[in-house]
Amino acid sequence: MTDAPTRIWNDLVVPAPGTYELDVAHQRIGFLAMHMMVSPVRGQFGTGSAVIHVAEDPLASTVAASIDAASIETAHPDRDAHLKSPDFLDVDVFPTIEFRSTGVEWNPAPDPIFSWAALKGRLPGRDVDTQRATAGSRTRFVLHGHLTIRGVTHPIALDAEFGGVGTDPYGRHLFGFSATADFEREKFGLLWNVALEAGGVLVAKTVRIELAGEAIRVDG
Repeated sequence: MTDAPTRIWNDLVVPAPGTYELDVAHQRIGFLAMHMMVSPVRGQFGTGSAVIHVAEDPLASTVAASIDAASIETAHPDRDAHLKSPDFLDVDVFPTIEFRSTGVEWNPAPDPIFSWAALKGRLPGRDVDTQRATAGSRTRFVLHGHLTIRGVTHPIALDAEFGGVGTDPYGRHLFGFSATADFEREKFGLLWNVALEAGGVLVAKTVRIELAGEAIRVDG
């Protein structure tokens, strides 16, 4: 394992191989669902953890995450209590939501703003290699895995964006990321709903996951 905090892979500046953990101070484990078919309701889980093993081949990296189901919050206590109940997450019986990755795909399309700037030579003071690495530094990946809710497991694919690497004021090496994915909640036993007189349902059947955060290297 290298001691260097970063390396170049396919013209990207990426983290060195090693073990990284989600920084609890810089994370959002969020979700979005439509209410009455007309307005989005956002919420989040306040407690969760993730371990990311960055491999020599970044596409062989793995992620394992666990979320405290009872830490769900939507800024509405009655709704939060309902979401924790057997109608939804049933947190007393199923205290955690789990994710285990099964593979990573790379989407090499670079951020168009950085690409345009690089092509126009608008990244002053940087050499060609640095410009090439910067131009794709917000490259997108697809993270495949298995999501478990209420003891039911289904495959899911997260559209992930690599946000870049850095070193915090304490000298710790880290990288940033964000990810989204849609899933059908009824497949996981989240069946509660109310039919609306005008058509549709009270709570949308599709839920969007919204993740963002930083992962800090813990093994070197």
